[in-house]
Amino acid sequence: MPANPICVAIDTPDLEKAVALARALKLHVGWAKIGMEFFYAHGLAGYTRVAETGLPIFLDLKLHDIPNTVASAMTALMRITPTPAIVNLHATGGLDMMKAAADAVDGRAKLIAVTILTSLSDDDIWAAGFETAKTTEAHARALAALAKRAGLDGVVCSPHDLAGIRHDLGRDFLALVPGIRPADAAVQDQKRVATPAAALEAGADILVIGRAITGAKDPARAAQDILGTLHAG
Repeated sequence: MPANPICVAIDTPDLEKAVALARALKLHVGWAKIGMEFFYAHGLAGYTRVAETGLPIFLDLKLHDIPNTVASAMTALMRITPTPAIVNLHATGGLDMMKAAADAVDGRAKLIAVTILTSLSDDDIWAAGFETAKTTEAHARALAALAKRAGLDGVVCSPHDLAGIRHDLGRDFLALVPGIRPADAAVQDQKRVATPAAALEAGADILVIGRAITGAKDPARAAQDILGTLHAG
């Protein structure tokens, strides 16, 4: 396990707030996640300002398109300075798309695939056309296996899907896990969640935690408290 497995989700369109959070948290978390909300508002210039704080960046853009388009997009992302530590795409884009992305990244960042979003239940994926004989966990495991076959470094998955993915693919395949909520935090728009300690115990490598840290009165203290629960045992 990394010394600090917390990846703080800085999901805000407010540039100054994002930079301030990164500065306040750089000694208390392992990574900062910049997602679509921030990147579409501020682009490369905004990314650079957050990255210059020194925190490794998970650039969470969840690319999903035809193989050539995704490969070209990844090539462009690899020209960013400093290079993102982690980038991602949707596993449902298919094997060829993931292989093309992996070739474009060429080991310069960790490339991971989103399996099934933590906001989706069985009923949600079935309504979207997924095979009704399989649960979210079964589909996540299949997508994770496809990502490994494509040469990716790991996946984004729900804490509920971790045990099966670890069983199928072992400990060397990176598992980045959103849907993390401290025991006293509200679930909000997530449906498949776990506490930080439970997710780590199930096999998570990196814990994506947003509002429980960024919405706290003292984000650094909130991050320290969560980290303390991970080392309590």
